[in-house]
Amino acid sequence: MANPLPNLHHLELFHHVATAGGISAAVRSMPYGIQQPAVSSQIAKLESELGVGLFQRRPFRLTAAGAELHAFLDPFFRDLPEVMARVAGKARKHLRIGAPAVVIRDYLPDVLSDVRAAFPDVEISIRDARHGEMLAGLESGELDLAVIEREGRPPRGMKCETLAELPLVLWLPPGMKAPRGGIKALAATEPLLRPPADTVMARLFERGLQRRGIHWPARMELRTAELALAYAMRGFGIGLGHQPAGGGPPPGVTAMPLPGFSPLVICAMWSGRLTPPAEHALHGLREIAGCWLATPRESASSR
Repeated sequence: MANPLPNLHHLELFHHVATAGGISAAVRSMPYGIQQPAVSSQIAKLESELGVGLFQRRPFRLTAAGAELHAFLDPFFRDLPEVMARVAGKARKHLRIGAPAVVIRDYLPDVLSDVRAAFPDVEISIRDARHGEMLAGLESGELDLAVIEREGRPPRGMKCETLAELPLVLWLPPGMKAPRGGIKALAATEPLLRPPADTVMARLFERGLQRRGIHWPARMELRTAELALAYAMRGFGIGLGHQPAGGGPPPGVTAMPLPGFSPLVICAMWSGRLTPPAEHALHGLREIAGCWLATPRESASSR
């Protein structure tokens, strides 16, 4: 079994000591504050892990093993600041954003056109993703920013800014009026068309049904609420959706409100510090959301 790699911070401290010619000199020249006893202790741990002394203390002199290790480490730590600067520079020129298809189609083009005008050399990547995929992308660092449906508190370490709260509605096919018995009457007689059970919208709707003691299984599970609306318009059943952002229902269908059901909360979510292109994109999303907010924006972050 291979020996575990030594602690990188211990290697960095050894590099400073070897380069400066002693622990006292290294403490004075290091770019961050650390006390001499701490340096001595951590270098001793490194020597213990390696099973060899790396330098003579007084007078200071590298051992053969220490000289070999320093020769290996020196190019890495010497070039690291320049490499980090290049990597950060590339990150500032790249925007990776995830969103549902409807947002990508209807709202992102204007936002991203403004981003490209402000950052002409920016490379933009767009991911048409579902809720869980976008969360995974943010957590892994594969996405800089996501337009996502929020459910409960944001995950630990994520920042979240609400863009809109959209009330849930039922789309009634052309010619149908809301029955006097309300949603209970519909559930007893009409097929339900909704997004898959693992979507935030479907979960919100199911919780609302459970609070009212209603069982209404889906006749059709369609990938998006837009497809549920399209099939409701063709008379296949009752479609689950949300109040359209900034407008009324499409011609030919009736939107039946669902008072007491939790709204669909659309938010911008990110992890860590936003790059300038991502910050610009967030500003554009705020401006667009201002046209169709159902409730005032709010900010939240997981502590």
